[in-house]
Amino acid sequence: MTDEAPRAAFRSMEEGTEADWKLIGSHFFPYAAQLSDRVLDHLRLLDGDYGGFPVDRLQHSLQTATRAHRGGESEAYVVMALLHDIGDTLGSYNHPDIAAAILKPFVSEDLHWIAQQHGIFQGYYFFHYLGLDRDMREAFRGHDHFEAAARFCELYDQSSFDPDYDTATLDFFVPMVKRVFERPIRSIYTA
Repeated sequence: MTDEAPRAAFRSMEEGTEADWKLIGSHFFPYAAQLSDRVLDHLRLLDGDYGGFPVDRLQHSLQTATRAHRGGESEAYVVMALLHDIGDTLGSYNHPDIAAAILKPFVSEDLHWIAQQHGIFQGYYFFHYLGLDRDMREAFRGHDHFEAAARFCELYDQSSFDPDYDTATLDFFVPMVKRVFERPIRSIYTA
């Protein structure tokens, strides 16, 4: 299958013209507008992936977001909670970085930092069982968002492995994800 839509004519960016970039921009914005759907599709890949845990990774994500929602957190916070482990499929060794990269244009700096550091903060609850330093998070003590990250893990992340918890469905969160991803608040690609 070939894409018959018009394309830029350059072979290297230095050959590009204003017309080329206007054409590319006309494709970019409709594609970017569908980002929330692609993110949700990727989140669905966590369904059925237990990795030895009592619930699969999708249920853990849903449960974390459900707890945050019921805890009265903001919509952006709830979406961060929902997506905090989305990187598990592609970033087995750095999943928080992937979640943080996806969220960065759409959430505040503190929520981005929580997503990016949650792996180290979550380690407080289990690293010592793996021969790692459970206090690894102490390297961040004094950071403006230290307490917020510790709180996220304590209240929402580490407690969200309960197969009997009354967890909201993904459909419940879809409108929230769409609203948060509707307009970036931090991106070099927006004016």
